[in-house]
Amino acid sequence: MSFRKVVRQSKFRHVFGQPVKNDQCYEDIRVSRVTWDSTFCAVNPKFLAVIVEASGGGAFLVLPLSKTGRIDKAYPTVCGHTGPVLDIDWCPHNDEVIASGSEDCTVMVWQIPENGLAAPLTEPVVVLEGHTKRVGIVTWHPTARNVLLSAGCDNVVLIWNVGTAEELYRLDSLHPDLIYNVSWNRNGSLFCSACKDKSVRIIDPRRGTLVAEREKAHEGARPMRAIFLADGKVFTTGFSRMSERQLALWDPENLEEPMALQELDSSNGALLPFYDPDTNVVYVCGKGDSSIRYFEITDEPPYIHFLNTFTSKEPQRGMGSMPKRGLEVSKCEIARFYKLHERKCEPIVMTVPRKSDLFQDDLYPDTAGPEAALEAEAWVSGQDAEPVLISLREAYVPSKQRDLKVSRRNVLSDSRPAVAPGSTRAGASTAAASTNTTAPSSSLAGAGEARKLEEVMQELRALRALVKEQGERISRLEEQLGRMENGDA
Repeated sequence: MSFRKVVRQSKFRHVFGQPVKNDQCYEDIRVSRVTWDSTFCAVNPKFLAVIVEASGGGAFLVLPLSKTGRIDKAYPTVCGHTGPVLDIDWCPHNDEVIASGSEDCTVMVWQIPENGLAAPLTEPVVVLEGHTKRVGIVTWHPTARNVLLSAGCDNVVLIWNVGTAEELYRLDSLHPDLIYNVSWNRNGSLFCSACKDKSVRIIDPRRGTLVAEREKAHEGARPMRAIFLADGKVFTTGFSRMSERQLALWDPENLEEPMALQELDSSNGALLPFYDPDTNVVYVCGKGDSSIRYFEITDEPPYIHFLNTFTSKEPQRGMGSMPKRGLEVSKCEIARFYKLHERKCEPIVMTVPRKSDLFQDDLYPDTAGPEAALEAEAWVSGQDAEPVLISLREAYVPSKQRDLKVSRRNVLSDSRPAVAPGSTRAGASTAAASTNTTAPSSSLAGAGEARKLEEVMQELRALRALVKEQGERISRLEEQLGRMENGDA
């Protein structure tokens, strides 16, 4: 019995991490040597951005994802800062907009040309000036358009409306020391922060108030991190008094004791957590480590369940994580990391091996899409909204190999045929006929079966169209209802 309890059922127990082949890496990138515990890398479905070494200022590279291989030394950079760039973050609502924070005390927001840079970009769309010391953290609001948070070594958190370049909120009395990181909650009504004074704080930015605080969340003196999970709990990484690296899970309603606390090892690199709200998996990457550990967070004790470790030879200088909508759904990819070495960036693909050819609903619940749920003004006026979700089913493309098989299940699963439906079916019938040549007596039955199959496919297509139509109608009605409840209509 005791053995049976040890093995916990989870579809993520067999998550499989694999680096891509060499020709799919980004080579000859001089990754920044600045001593700052940021990820140095940001990625979205269109572009990869990496903070790089720059003489006489600060710069970062922006590469279209397809531009793999050796990157020319003369490749243009985004280079408008006068001091080293410390942090970058892609806008979740526009894949061509990126924010950067720098040692020059400014935050800049950049519009990247659709096909990437053809020349160095020196002119930002907007410069946000308000910090008196270097800006080490920039992070966009998850659901409100054009709302950006920055935190500096002046221990001040500023929230901006990028559309109007105005400072919305200045929180200058809540942190007595250096802010290590800031993380918004799911709807952007609160954020949590980890500070050098060893406290984790939950803050309401619009009221400028401290909602909850836990002193000495981790007792060690080295950097901590705190992130909000989808259900409102807070996950932290830090160090014990004996310099052991730790993970903890906290309930904001009661910060007296952690719900769970785990010690990992005694390495000294800061642990960077990456969270996937769709699967409730947290990936933890240590700076200077050569591994990514992953854990599933659940509602039952012990709450933090170790899944596995991906290990490679080279230590990581930084790490970027692809949003869910940029993953290859057909390959059951549930996460993709962009690992920075000293001179290159290596994508690492995390997959859940599945035998089925069908779209995997359980791996891909609806996920946050690129549409903003609110305008900045609505958020400032007190409104909150959950992220606008999209289905990844449309991103599912059956592989060529699958199209060639004739088994009935595979033909049915072909939700987006690569060629006109008629020709696909004709191909299927021809294939069916060719497989029946060994048994001439069954050719009539084969033709009848192909006809039945065509009828089933037609019915399936009609049902799919109906479901899509009803789904859109429900979304419209929910939106209408939301507006009515908010007093907008």
